Amino acid sequence: MRRRHNLLVAVVVLLWITVVLWLDHGLGPGGATMAEQRWLGVGTWLLLAALLAAEETRTRIQVGVVVVFATLIEYTFSYALHVYVYRLHDVPWFVPPGHGLVYLGALAIGRSSWVLERATWLLPATFGLAAGYSGWGLFVSGRTDVLGALWCACLGLFLWKGRQPTVFVGAFVVVTYLELVGTHLGNWTWQVRDPILHLVPMGNPPSGAAGGYGFFDAAALVLAPVVERAITARRRVRVLAADRAHDLVVQPPVGTQHAASVAVVDA
Repeated sequence: MRRRHNLLVAVVVLLWITVVLWLDHGLGPGGATMAEQRWLGVGTWLLLAALLAAEETRTRIQVGVVVVFATLIEYTFSYALHVYVYRLHDVPWFVPPGHGLVYLGALAIGRSSWVLERATWLLPATFGLAAGYSGWGLFVSGRTDVLGALWCACLGLFLWKGRQPTVFVGAFVVVTYLELVGTHLGNWTWQVRDPILHLVPMGNPPSGAAGGYGFFDAAALVLAPVVERAITARRRVRVLAADRAHDLVVQPPVGTQHAASVAVVDA
């Protein structure tokens, strides 16, 4: 049953990525308007909520961490610094929940029994594919891609030292597909060089993009247990406070007791 669930999540995420990017590119003669992008964003949020309804608390927290972290990165590096630029020079509404879906898809692939049973060779194979792609970006493609090579090294570190290294196998699959489709359709475009120091050449997309996304995944895996423990501790405090309030015996005022006794004696 769990195997089918992981497969369903991965397939739904990849299909939704395809549909949303195609609609953003193809709605109307010049692509989707900003209003239409917002409707795509609403649909993405609803899909993310529906998929999370079947997940455990820790996974929901992990997705929340990714969405918050990735949204900050998007508005910093895209909207403010223009490291990559979206078609309408905004951050489309479907992007923040889309990061949650990307992580959920990577997690579903990474925790599947098929991947876990083959992790011994899948981890080095994933890095081998990423390294080959980065080598192509450095030496063969029309745009020298130094950033992709740097991120490929990061991906190798996550695959080697990550808390759940198979999640980064899933990230390589989902993120590489996302970036190739999105840049091919023109949903976003990466600059030729980094616009901050103008020193680092970048591909469109950077070949090792999964290594960059890996920081979102790593943040989720590291911070989610901390957040979960904080929530659990807060709930325990509330339960203890409620129990103490329930156990308190409220005594009537002394004056009232005395008056009642005198009334009985007088009678």
